[in-house]
Amino acid sequence: MSYVMVDIESDGPIPGDYSMICFGAIIVEPSLSKIFYGQLRPISERWIPESLAICGFTREETLEFREAATVMLRFQTWLSQHCGDSPIFISDNTGFDWQFINWYFHHFMGSNPFGFSAAHLGSLYKGIVRDTSRSFRHLRRTRHTHHPVDDAMGNAQALLALRDSYQLKIHL
Repeated sequence: MSYVMVDIESDGPIPGDYSMICFGAIIVEPSLSKIFYGQLRPISERWIPESLAICGFTREETLEFREAATVMLRFQTWLSQHCGDSPIFISDNTGFDWQFINWYFHHFMGSNPFGFSAAHLGSLYKGIVRDTSRSFRHLRRTRHTHHPVDDAMGNAQALLALRDSYQLKIHL
């Protein structure tokens, strides 16, 4: 069982109609050295320039990225090598990140190695501190840049800080 911190960037609000442009994933363990980064060619003609601008790519650049099926197969293989059969998806914005990863895995691979559930870092923190208005973001060491590896790294650092500060039992 391994927690995998994931962050995605897209060119629109929903998968299928819009495209996941890139994503980062990090195995949550003390070294934070197991990192995956994928850039995916758009799967739709639709895109929102303001959404694409957040991740810093032009439409022309994204059209040169790898086919989504190829990237998802590489990610599936990476997960299998580093997590075995039970990776646990966790992110800062699970409602957004999960929908894209789940849709892309099911659409291109036929199943999702994360199964049917995900964990939300913000909700975990709110429960630990017993205050639904609090944010974990002060625990990030890596700056939030909208590059998915940076963002996943900062979130993984926050989860490790939670583990250490609150003696959480996180099975790494």
